Amino acid sequence: MKRDDYIAELQAVILNLHGVSAEYVETVPVSEQFQGQTVWEGEVEVFELHDHPKAQRAYAWGYSTDDDDRRYVTVLELPPVTSPETAVKASIVRDYREQQKGH
Repeated sequence: MKRDDYIAELQAVILNLHGVSAEYVETVPVSEQFQGQTVWEGEVEVFELHDHPKAQRAYAWGYSTDDDDRRYVTVLELPPVTSPETAVKASIVRDYREQQKGH
């Protein structure tokens, strides 16, 4: 997938989920470690949000699942999320909690 298409897809996801347009700002590489192990590594796209009532920025990324589906993650910049790194941490915690509910 071309980079421009990927950014456009993330912008469409942000519009769909949060109801606001988003302007691409930058790409930030993030590596999240837990107990000495890498639990997440990738690039987080940073977007400025237009007219969102609470957040000025959103962090977003996409990934392929085991069955070749494409999934997207968006995290609004609302405390405690203040950076691409904290957005990844919040997403990991959310995923972990959802997995625990399923058991």
